[in-house]
This record gives sequence, C-alpha cells and structure tokens, in this order.
Amino acid sequence: SKVTASKDAEIAELKSKLARIADERASDARVTEADHKRALADATASRDAKIAELTQKLEAQKTTFATEKELAVTQARTQVERERDDLAAQVKLKAAEGEQKISALREEMATKLRAKDELIAYKEEEIARYKEMKARLSTKMVGESLEQHCEIEFNKMRAAAFPKAYFEKDNDVVDGTKGDFVFREADDEGNEVVSIMFEMKNESDDSTHKHKNEDFLKKLDSDRKKKNCEYAVLVTMLEPENELYNEGIVDMSYRYEKMYVIRPQFFIPIISILRNASLSALSYKAELAEVRNQNIDITHFEEQMEDFKTKFGRNYDLASRKFQTAIEEIDKTITHLQKTKDALVSSENNLRLANNKAQDLTIKRLTRNNPTMKTMFAELAEAKEAKEAGKLGEGLEDESSAE
Repeated sequence: SKVTASKDAEIAELKSKLARIADERASDARVTEADHKRALADATASRDAKIAELTQKLEAQKTTFATEKELAVTQARTQVERERDDLAAQVKLKAAEGEQKISALREEMATKLRAKDELIAYKEEEIARYKEMKARLSTKMVGESLEQHCEIEFNKMRAAAFPKAYFEKDNDVVDGTKGDFVFREADDEGNEVVSIMFEMKNESDDSTHKHKNEDFLKKLDSDRKKKNCEYAVLVTMLEPENELYNEGIVDMSYRYEKMYVIRPQFFIPIISILRNASLSALSYKAELAEVRNQNIDITHFEEQMEDFKTKFGRNYDLASRKFQTAIEEIDKTITHLQKTKDALVSSENNLRLANNKAQDLTIKRLTRNNPTMKTMFAELAEAKEAKEAGKLGEGLEDESSAE
C-alpha cells in the first residue's frame, strides 16, 4: 500500500543517514570508537523506535482501512439488497397487474364470444324462422308479409315518435308505375321536413327466378322523382347471402341520388336517421326559402317595373299618335271653321241686304201693278177691322153686366 511504501522510504532514508554518519565518524579522527558505538546505538535505537512507531501506525491504518472497507461493503450490500427487494416487489406488482389485465381481457373476450354466439344463434333462428315462414307462403303473400311487417313496425312507433307523419300505401299510378309506401312529415307551420319513397322486395326460397336488388333501383329512383320525394329506400330480403346488404344501411347515392338499401330490421332506424338529419337542416331550408322568396319578389318587382315601362311606353306612343291626330283634326276644324266663318260673314252681308230689302217691302209695293192681290189684301184688312170691332163690343157688354 502507499503507507507501507512511505515507511520503507523513510527506513531507507534513515539507513542512508546512518551510513553517512558512519562515514563521517570514520573519517573524523577526533571521534572515538565509543562515541561512534554510542552514536550508532542511539541511531539504532532511534531507528528501531521509529520503525516500531511506523509499524504501529501502519497496523492501525490497516485496521482502520479494513474496518472502513468492511463497512462500505456492508452498506453497498445492504443498498443492493434493498434495491433488489424493491425491484422484486415491483416485478410482483406488475405481474399481478398483468394477471388482472389478462384476466379482465379473457373475461371480456369470453363475454364478446358469448354475445357473438348468442347473436349467431339468434340470426340462425331468425333465418330458420323466415325460411319456415317463406316455405308456407305464396309469392304474393311473401311480398305482402314484408309490407305488413314494415307497416306494423311503423304503427308501433307512430304515436310516440311520428305523431304528425304520413305513412300510407302509394296508390297513385304515374306513367304506369308506383311505389309501395310514401312517408312524409311536416312541421307545425306546414313545411315539409322529410319525404321518403319506400319499395319492399321479398321472394320465396323456392322461386325459380332469383331477383337482385340492382333490378329495382332504377324504378325506385324514377318513382321517387315522380312523387317528389326527397329520399328513396329499398327494404329487401333479396340476396340473403350477400354480406354487403347484411351489415347494415347501404348508401347507394353513388348510383342514384339519396338512395339507401336496408334489411327490415333497419326500417325504423333509417326513418329516424333521415328525419333527424332533415330536422337539423330545416332551419337552413327556411333561410334558403326566405332568400328564394326575396329573389322572387325582386324578380317580380323587376318584371312588374319592366311591364309598367313597356305598357307606359305603348300608351305614350298611342297617346302621342292620337294627340298628333287630334292636333291635325283641330287644324282641319280650324280651317273648316274659318271657311264657315267666312261663309257666315258672307251670309251676314247677304242677310243684311235681304233685311234691308225686307224692311223696304210694304203692302203697297207688293200690290202695286197687281189688282187681284190688292183686292185680297183689302178684304183681309176689312175682315180684321170687323173682328176687332166685334171683340170691343163684347168687352163693353161684359163690363155692363158686371156693374
């Protein structure tokens, strides 16, 4: 160790000193052998004492080092054991948690398996029941049974979920075709919320010609448009082995607008989904209708304005032509009146001359050179005088009687 090496170095140094002292004493003739021996003894004793002291210190340091080393090892071992115990506890805890998770997962999987087995058993029972039912029904009765099933399912929910809805058989034939059922619902203001054209298709298992759902989609889309319905839904029992139609609601809008194909168990859910979606969009429809009405009002206003302008222009044109005609007629009338005035002025002159001549006309002139007329006028004059004399006599008699 370092301590031992240090002590050995000191011892070597002391030995070197002793040798040097011996050499000095040997070289010094004045030093006696006794002094040399005494000095050597003293040096030896001092060396031995120093060696003993150093040896004691070394042993003490070795003991202290061993004790500290043992203590450090003990502490390290204790720490390692403690960490080991902690790790073991954590491993046990993780293992317990893992076991719990595995147990819970196993239980969940077992529950799902049981539910799946129950669902499979239920479907198998349903399939068996439908097959048995189909085996007992004619082709017509098979189709009617699906329609009756849907109608019954709807009537069960009508009072609670669809109190203001219309769901009836489609009996209105348009262009030789019609759907099976029509669903319509309106809000309190009478605005239509949603409308659905339904087609129900079913067939017996022993049918010689198996139909596919694709065979009825085009007709259903046409019926929807003819009856002004927003959606079209095919409720079908066809293609029972086709997993596309067995998984749920099938959106066919990539082929035909707003069309869905469902199994009978999704009949009520599809109505609810489409109805709720339409209710959410009703406010937007109202706003759109208001905007459309505003546009229509503006259009009508513009149309009425253009109509007024057209009629006003036509009336103005007619009035202008009539006004011009009236002016021309007035001018003609003025010309005619002027001619009439001139004629009247000329007539007035002639009348004045005639009047003057009439004023100058007398009985004497009329009877001049005409004995016959002269005699007749004289007789008339006498008769007139006699008549006047008679009236005068009657008046006098009346006055006498009154007195």
